[in-house]
Amino acid sequence: MQPKQRMRSREGFTLVEILVVIVVIAILATLVAPNVFKHIGRAKDSTAKAQMEMLGAAVDAYRLDNDQFPTTEQGLAALNTRPTAGPAPRDWRGPYLKKHDVPLDPWGKPYVYRSPGTANPEGYDLLTLGRDGREGGEGEDADILGWK
Repeated sequence: MQPKQRMRSREGFTLVEILVVIVVIAILATLVAPNVFKHIGRAKDSTAKAQMEMLGAAVDAYRLDNDQFPTTEQGLAALNTRPTAGPAPRDWRGPYLKKHDVPLDPWGKPYVYRSPGTANPEGYDLLTLGRDGREGGEGEDADILGWK
């Protein structure tokens, strides 16, 4: 009888195999990452526009009840709590937002509200200054205007 040959079982991966997998993952990440980040910027723009639509509807509802828009001094907070500063609202029926907090823009900054507005002197201006928080800019730093 011949002695049984032991079959050596192979356990785990070799260092070369692991390095090959890491290189393939790194190449895929460098190809995919720029596209993902480009879409994140567009998603934030879309979120800001949707939030401004919602805030605009609430400001318009406030005006219907009170015959005037909240002043710049009263700000968007007038949509949640009856204003005590400035002209008193005639028939405040708030809160005008379903969720009782005025949302921040997608970059974590408050929306800019002016009434009377600079661009809309008969109404109000509602905008976000983008990622950089400064007027002007391009790409994600660009202002998003509620009236456009």
